[in-house]
Amino acid sequence: MDFGLGGKRAVITGAASGIGAAIATRLVAEGATVALLDVDGAGAQAVADALNSGGSDAIAVPCDVRSGEDVHRAVAEVIDALGGLDVLVNCAGILGRILPLVDYEEEDFARVVDIDLLGTYRVTRAAVPHLLASGWGRIVNIASISGKEGNAMMTAYAAAKAGVVGFTKSLGRELATSGVLVNCVTPGGVNNTNILQDQPRSASSVTVDNHPMGRLAEPSEVAALVAWLCSTEVSYTTGGVFDISGGRATY
Repeated sequence: MDFGLGGKRAVITGAASGIGAAIATRLVAEGATVALLDVDGAGAQAVADALNSGGSDAIAVPCDVRSGEDVHRAVAEVIDALGGLDVLVNCAGILGRILPLVDYEEEDFARVVDIDLLGTYRVTRAAVPHLLASGWGRIVNIASISGKEGNAMMTAYAAAKAGVVGFTKSLGRELATSGVLVNCVTPGGVNNTNILQDQPRSASSVTVDNHPMGRLAEPSEVAALVAWLCSTEVSYTTGGVFDISGGRATY
């Protein structure tokens, strides 16, 4: 199936590893030219180099989504390099600490919301004028099953990702007649990502137990859903929330 992404220009945040890198790889396979944004500039460059060894023209741009100034600088750099923008995938995010709320310091809570929710806002706000200028666009936000169901001792993460879901629904309505469609996906646990780094092993085992399919998703499986949402095949869906949790939640 041709997703119609040949020649499209895409930005993926959090693209240095895990889901973001998998999305970049899949969009390149579909014919898109991608810009990889990540606070880990060296990691993003390594992914871009690997993609370019196969003949793509990917670029890596260091970007800290906690800074509006840095976001605008990075997006401007992308526009200058690619000549415009058609697709934005907001994937940058952190899990934060796994703690009871009474032990969750405000600074730690705010950091999760700053990266996961406000980071999505900052990059989208900078990108939307360029998507509108193209007259056709796709925005896909990576939320989480936690934003739909919650997770004990992950209040910051669940709240931030629930915010991403609400942000998606609102912006989808706002841009509904513009040609720019806005959707999000809500993964459950995903293998080979950094999000559980430095967390207790019990966190990943509980995640597996919560999935009826009895396993975690692979980054490539999330990337496949994202690629479809970015495609010309999707033309009458906006503000949607698409589950990919092995049956954990289907609403």
